[in-house]
Amino acid sequence: MPTLITPHGEHSISAILFDKDGTLLEFVSLWGSWGECFLAQFTRQLQQHGLEFPVQHLASLLGTVHDASGRIVDYDRNGPLAMGTMNDLYAILSWQGYLLGLSWAESMELVDLCRQEADALMEQSKPVLPLPGLLNFLDECAAEGIPLAVVTADETAAAENHLRWIGIRGYFNAVIGTDQVERGKPFPDMALLACERLGVQPAKAAVIGDTNGDMRMAKAAGTAVAIGITGTAAAGPAAAAATRAVAAAASSATDVNAANAHADTAAGSSRTAATRTVRSLLPDADCLVQSYAELGIGRMVR
Repeated sequence: MPTLITPHGEHSISAILFDKDGTLLEFVSLWGSWGECFLAQFTRQLQQHGLEFPVQHLASLLGTVHDASGRIVDYDRNGPLAMGTMNDLYAILSWQGYLLGLSWAESMELVDLCRQEADALMEQSKPVLPLPGLLNFLDECAAEGIPLAVVTADETAAAENHLRWIGIRGYFNAVIGTDQVERGKPFPDMALLACERLGVQPAKAAVIGDTNGDMRMAKAAGTAVAIGITGTAAAGPAAAAATRAVAAAASSATDVNAANAHADTAAGSSRTAATRTVRSLLPDADCLVQSYAELGIGRMVR
């Protein structure tokens, strides 16, 4: 029986179910590009109708984090862009157009035009990157013959394309998009369908994801373990806080040893804050890892 090795213990499993965006693919590389294009088109289309969307609300619209130039650099792991279906996103944007004065029909048409533009850009640029360590982990799974599936809030056809763009489609026995089930995450439908397709019991499947919706889906389906992959979540704010603390300490310290002591204290506080922040994002995870380098595949010896 294959064993999934984690920093918090080993789990006997028969299959692994992966979320896609933020779990297999780097989220910002893919959806940051899509979101920037979509929001820019949305703003321009509104302007052509004599309307202006408040710039200060763009980030909260889909749950994105922008730098000073407006580029998307991070995302809310439990926000609409990370957890919502494509229809959810289109509805959010259509509602904004309606609030600004368009009829519902006009707003839906405007959003569909923006969708076409954003999808065309994605198809042309293919801005997808695998998470660090993913390919080695998939190779380990393949070597042990572990059935794998993707369970994603994206639509199946789009998900298939994204997996092909980086050459990993062949690792997966099934790809389950939200269009194949009645209820998406956090409900168990996708996990249960994936297990059915793989021919395994949910209690023998592991789930790996980057949002608490993935974790709650795993719990609702009764899977063996729910693993949250955090990547750089919370690293930005924590690192910034540490930098400010170290700078303040260095400016007030009277000698090198004092400065170093302040730096160590600040770094420790930063790590603690980061851990707390990540745990608050994924409270239902059984295990948190930063990357696939912390996971391994073994075989239980009888």
